[in-house]
Amino acid sequence: MKGPLAQMMRQAQQLQDNLKRAQDEVARMEITGESGAGLVKVTLTGKYQARKVEIAADALGEDKEFLEDLIAAAINDASQKVEAAAAEKMRGATGGMALPPGMNLGL
Repeated sequence: MKGPLAQMMRQAQQLQDNLKRAQDEVARMEITGESGAGLVKVTLTGKYQARKVEIAADALGEDKEFLEDLIAAAINDASQKVEAAAAEKMRGATGGMALPPGMNLGL
């Protein structure tokens, strides 16, 4: 292949390589979310797997329902941070190029 088509194919392969590298980086990320001014911290991987849960001793004196709410809020905070970090990595991998809605990037 020569000319513009060959160049488009090279660019497509480079984009695919960039996306794969970004997906691998996202999978290795660990991001911590917190709630209750740091009473509860949850660390998730880029694949939304829980890595660590930290509960401050002060939080253990609270009632069960309050503590459950803190844990849920910390998980939600971490999830939102993972999603934002993953989106930023993908934007970097695509050079800021907008991808079609619904395009599955393996996240």
